[in-house]
Amino acid sequence: MREPRVSWVPMVGLFLAQVLMSFNVAALPVSLGGMVQDFSAAPTTVSTVIVTYGLVVAALVMVGAKLGQRIGWVVIFRVVVALFAVSALMMIFAPTIGWAIAAQAFAGASAAIIVPSLVALIAENYHGTQQATAIGSLGSARALSGVSAFLIGGTLGTLVGWRPVFGIVLLLAVTVFIFSFRLHADRGNPSVKIDIVGAALIGAGIISLTLGFNNFNAWGPLLATTNAPFNILGLSPAPLLVVAGIILGQGFFVWTRRQTKNGKEPLVSLAVLGSSSERAAVYAMFIVVSLEAALNFTVPLYIQIVQGRTPFDTALAMMPFNLTVFITATLVVRFYNRFAPRTIAVFSFILTTVALAWLALVVNNNWETLPTILGLFVFGVGQGALVTLVFNVLVTAAPKELAGDVGSIRGTTQNLAGAVGTALAGAMLVTILGLSIGQATLNNVDLPPSLVAQVDLDNVNFISNDDLRETLTQTTATETQIESAVAINTDARLSTLKIGLLILASLSAIAILPASRLPKYLPHEIPDPQPTR
Repeated sequence: MREPRVSWVPMVGLFLAQVLMSFNVAALPVSLGGMVQDFSAAPTTVSTVIVTYGLVVAALVMVGAKLGQRIGWVVIFRVVVALFAVSALMMIFAPTIGWAIAAQAFAGASAAIIVPSLVALIAENYHGTQQATAIGSLGSARALSGVSAFLIGGTLGTLVGWRPVFGIVLLLAVTVFIFSFRLHADRGNPSVKIDIVGAALIGAGIISLTLGFNNFNAWGPLLATTNAPFNILGLSPAPLLVVAGIILGQGFFVWTRRQTKNGKEPLVSLAVLGSSSERAAVYAMFIVVSLEAALNFTVPLYIQIVQGRTPFDTALAMMPFNLTVFITATLVVRFYNRFAPRTIAVFSFILTTVALAWLALVVNNNWETLPTILGLFVFGVGQGALVTLVFNVLVTAAPKELAGDVGSIRGTTQNLAGAVGTALAGAMLVTILGLSIGQATLNNVDLPPSLVAQVDLDNVNFISNDDLRETLTQTTATETQIESAVAINTDARLSTLKIGLLILASLSAIAILPASRLPKYLPHEIPDPQPTR
């Protein structure tokens, strides 16, 4: 018996809502160079703008899911889309980096409700093959946003500036708001309760984790630096915050199980993580999104800040990756009837591992070489397949009434992973760069300690060769010493990039383990999820 098919028209607004969030996220790394110049801030400081969005979404998405159930998905959906439009206006007119950070906090708060609403509304309106296709369209919308944001944002950033890019975010928000009136109006359930203790535990845990990871470089990975706001017996607060975040996260799970055991409504139902395959899907999702965020931060950083090239050059360099993710996320649904999720996931993580290791081997100062393009292409195939697959595993395994919980788990995982991936990429690259330059200056007879002290080469960040030359001309350095310092900077940055890509390849290889625990059944073998309430 054929499944009854329903109209795809309601999906248009949901598709554009995913585009709205993803375009905003993808536009941030493209705007990295422009914001660094506009706000006179270091790249690692500007990365806080990117991290803030993911942090707020991850911290609030579980509460957002409960608000949607209590108030009604369509009503609250319209409110937060309007708030997203306000955040776009704040980005367009931001006078300082603080305004940009606040704008992304507003955008993150809005997305915390949009994310679970997409899953809940898809589960309500579509079933079977149509549901899998609708879920796949969210993955393709995410990838399409990456392609368009890098291309349009790169062009606007080069010809006009980074601010007009967020004019497109504003236009998308207005369009989604209009389309929201085509969605079926639902009624909320005032009896839904919000677990305040659970919300406080998970929110504080995520904030602690993200702040810790994001400040490893500034505050010190172990011993506190002079930039640390405080220290405990000389220890940096960064690793302490990470440990605190892990403890708070564990406390959240303990509290949630207790609430469920006592017959009270938890913040999120852990039934969506009831099996090892569902937990493996979450682990796989976290790793693959972290890898994507790290790459999306690393490449623009290197092209715009290190090489001093335009945002349009960044768009061209990232095009093979983003375009491949878009196509793969759209087409991978066709393989669900032939291959089990476990097979697709393991093969995809092998692809991402090989691609990152290959990039570490062949990357150089020219991103347009065929070997580099090939590496980005292969990584895009693996990434595109994974981001749709693991989400589909979670949705199909849960009953319809838990769709909002699946959405909140997805939102928490993806945005925490994005924030952690960006933060760790920045901290990792700067730390490796500092070690490389420190070792190189010690072994270079052309650079005496007195000169190294004048430019503080032991406390480095990513800067272009032109900026380094300008700094050195204000010291006692001779022309020979300037060229030696520039050569050291150039070699150290490239070796840093290669080491960073190898570390990412190692993380991708580790992810094969949880991927091997995904379901091994085909779609027609999936038992119907049983209601839990």
